Amino acid sequence: MTKLSKKRKQFIIIALVIPMLLLIAFVVFPAIDLFRMSFTNWDGYSKESQLIGIDNYISMFKNKDLWMSLKNNAVYFFVHLVMIVVELAFAVLLTSKLRAAKFYKTMVFMPYIINGVAISYAFSYFFSPINGAFDAILQMLNLEHLIRNWLSDTKIVNYVLSFVSVWRFSGYHVILFMAALQSLPQDVEEAARVDGASAWHLFKYVQIPGIMLMVDFVLFDNIRGALQVFDIPFVMTAGGPGYASSTFTLYTIKTAFTFSNFGLASTMAVAIMVMIVAIYLIQNKLIHGFILRDKRK
Repeated sequence: MTKLSKKRKQFIIIALVIPMLLLIAFVVFPAIDLFRMSFTNWDGYSKESQLIGIDNYISMFKNKDLWMSLKNNAVYFFVHLVMIVVELAFAVLLTSKLRAAKFYKTMVFMPYIINGVAISYAFSYFFSPINGAFDAILQMLNLEHLIRNWLSDTKIVNYVLSFVSVWRFSGYHVILFMAALQSLPQDVEEAARVDGASAWHLFKYVQIPGIMLMVDFVLFDNIRGALQVFDIPFVMTAGGPGYASSTFTLYTIKTAFTFSNFGLASTMAVAIMVMIVAIYLIQNKLIHGFILRDKRK
């Protein structure tokens, strides 16, 4: 074996071993310890913890406030799910020969690079009932009858917070879709155009199948983001009024650091991981089943 081959082999081993060690140290071990902790009654600072079996899981399922928080997470999930279609349409538009496309790309991606806490504070003032810019806009358009207590009305508060979340994260998904679309072989699209394919047929039969891996990733990111949303409701409403805008993660953190029940909080964290995987598998199966059925037609 030559020196070059040995160095190449050493580099490959190091490149694999170091990430694996970091993954085990900072992901696998904490996940195992989190699962262990979910069967205990621990306040977060005592040296010893009491093993209580599945009592935390039973308590979690009986908690009505937690179920309300999970229902609020569903609002984020479905709002973002609908927006994925719009994001994909924007990505297709921006990858075409559009005038000032670079400017639009920058403007679309800009909200994602801004700090989430700063965005939350900005929108808190935007929707404020006292000199809020949004109410001022409605008044200027003679739409005073639409003015609401945007952040304290239990019927609409989660939709308002979901709008802020969409404003922040949609640009990230648009950029991901654009990167996937630009990686597609141009000769395939040109051949389809020569054969008389319309823009819709090109999008449906060439572009969408070619970027399905990215679509799967965005769908997974939607599930993960919807179940783990924290900063926007925490800063803008603190989960209020009551638990009307609380989310699963917000309730979990409050259980750990406000009520000092790290055992129950660990149970909720385990539940989040299980839900993310389960919802993704169901969603992935439904979408791929729909695509296969469409191809057979």
